[in-house]
Amino acid sequence: MPTVSSHYAVGLMSGTSLDGIDAALVKIENQNGNIEITPVQFSTYPYPKEIKNKLLKLCDPETSRLEDLSNMNFLLGELFSRAAIQVIEQAGFNKEDILLISSHGQTVYHQPSPVSFAGESITSTLQIGDIGVIAERTGIITVGDFRTRDMAAGGQGAPLVPYADYLLFKEKEFGRVLVNIGGISNITVLPQNPAPEDVVAFDTGPGNMIIDAFANWATNGALSYDKDGSLAVKGSIDQKWLNELLQHEYFKLAPPKSTGRELFGTEFAKRLWEQAEAKGLNHVDKIATITELTAITIVQGLLPYIEPGFIKEVLISGGGCFNHTLVKRIRFHLPKEVEINGTDVHGMPSDAKEAIVFALLGYQCYFKTPNNLPSATGAKRPVVMGKIAW
Repeated sequence: MPTVSSHYAVGLMSGTSLDGIDAALVKIENQNGNIEITPVQFSTYPYPKEIKNKLLKLCDPETSRLEDLSNMNFLLGELFSRAAIQVIEQAGFNKEDILLISSHGQTVYHQPSPVSFAGESITSTLQIGDIGVIAERTGIITVGDFRTRDMAAGGQGAPLVPYADYLLFKEKEFGRVLVNIGGISNITVLPQNPAPEDVVAFDTGPGNMIIDAFANWATNGALSYDKDGSLAVKGSIDQKWLNELLQHEYFKLAPPKSTGRELFGTEFAKRLWEQAEAKGLNHVDKIATITELTAITIVQGLLPYIEPGFIKEVLISGGGCFNHTLVKRIRFHLPKEVEINGTDVHGMPSDAKEAIVFALLGYQCYFKTPNNLPSATGAKRPVVMGKIAW
């Protein structure tokens, strides 16, 4: 007789764009290891401007202060708690209905490449938003701090989403590529009928991060992002500058690889803005060119895996899927026979996907099931990622 279990969990996610907290309540059904996820409720809780500005300072080694880091760790614990409670209440559930809360936290530093520190070769990562605070405020078991165990096993601690992509989106008859466009873009290549070791996944480079910064500067702070790609669509791509940008060393690295704000954050965006100013580009041409940079680096990342007749579909999720200009440019560079859709067409809300994924990762941690994908992160072996506040 098949064994079927069913539980409800809340996934919490705050990404490199620092926009706010995504909260997803899901139903997870497990039939002898075969997982099905049904989204129940999703909400986003934007960070107040003051908190976003403080987070930006914490992500910059030049402005980060130890006292602020400690305070923000607990403050985000409070905010994540409120997001979890609100999404549970909005769904009409009680906290007793929820098996666990699973929180990605907020990344403030990610160093996947070894550096020399105190005579040792060290990789490191830091996500804040204390899970002890979340567990105490909600009264619900809370799982978090996923990336460290994968890095201890020799991985880069990222990307983590491909594990869920493999469980939820693999097909026997054809292959798929999943593209998530947050502050950073990442792809998951699922060949036809793949085994875990067949999956290829990595960060392709900037997603919305530089586009957001340019939209903010171009409008003197009136816009925090290019809504619908409405600014980029008015501009022209500066091909010469774009070719220069594509020479960045990260784009030439072979996977597995991961990146973040440390490489493509505010300082990098400022340098690019100054380059564009020196070239005399108007604001919409700047944004059009930077949007094209995101589109091309995504497509260049996945094209080597587009085998004619085997990769049928590209599925896009994350905030970038709402940038119509960006999606059109991705479609423009893809082979015509490859379909491009949002994950919504398969029942996975594109803006909720990452929060849903972390609900799954927390669920697997709770049941002591390995939840990393070594082919994506470079870890030496499968491990159970996550720490639990009971």
